[in-house]
Amino acid sequence: MAKGSFARMSFSRRSSLMKRADVAARAQKGTEMMLQDKVAVIYGAGGGIGGAVARAFAREGARLFVTGRHRAPVDSVAKDIDSAGGSAEAATIDALDEQAVDRHLQYVTDRAGRIDISVNAVGDPDTQVLGVPLVELDAGQFSLPITAYTTSYFLTARLAARRMVPNRSGVIMTVTTLHSRTGLPLVGGFGPAMAAKEALTRDLSAELAPLGIRVIGLRPQAMPETATIKHAFERRAKASGMTWEQFQGLFASRTHPRRLMTLEEMANMAAFIASDQASGMTGTTVNLTMGSLDD
Repeated sequence: MAKGSFARMSFSRRSSLMKRADVAARAQKGTEMMLQDKVAVIYGAGGGIGGAVARAFAREGARLFVTGRHRAPVDSVAKDIDSAGGSAEAATIDALDEQAVDRHLQYVTDRAGRIDISVNAVGDPDTQVLGVPLVELDAGQFSLPITAYTTSYFLTARLAARRMVPNRSGVIMTVTTLHSRTGLPLVGGFGPAMAAKEALTRDLSAELAPLGIRVIGLRPQAMPETATIKHAFERRAKASGMTWEQFQGLFASRTHPRRLMTLEEMANMAAFIASDQASGMTGTTVNLTMGSLDD
């Protein structure tokens, strides 16, 4: 390919070609990938976090089954992975639909032989409550994120674990935010929902780790590439008077390096944690807030 032609390509196209070349080069050299031949199911793969994790897993050799409520963004992620030389199958799955999750996991097991990794990266069920004071929320609005987040995590973890137990091997992962550990205004039931997910991570690990299954959470903060943080800004923009740049700067000022984590950084950490190299890690939530939250 001529250098000029490469330079005229879009950034995403150049990035895809470079990552595909990297995967091919590592395979040719026999370089061991962290997730080589692992079978991974990702819920919420059409979102920023789920999609980034899926792509990172694929770069490390995993076979992906990506799912989400809306097919188009999930198909896009699967196409990116396939174009980069990886393997991904897309499916439309609502992580709150127990029967749909169960049927899909049985399909994955029948097709791939096992399930090694389950990642719940399901996004915010209702951003309309953001920016609304707690005293103005009704019980249904408050409890919605608590019920949705914890139930989807419980269902996807439980149904995956049932298929991991016979092999005495597997990794179950989810994503939370610093709302789980610090008080923030105008977020409705989002903080309690995140705290509940982290508690469930510990309880799942206490029961499953003796059976060879690790359970781990990731706690990143305010990655500006995600739709969630942009929605949070939009709901607060009028009241705060801040611009998008000022909003990002506020969050960045609270981190030790004075910048926000990127999706790629978060996804690379997820790939390591899902790998056998992190075999000593379970029953915890990894703090990826870059110093914003002390543990």
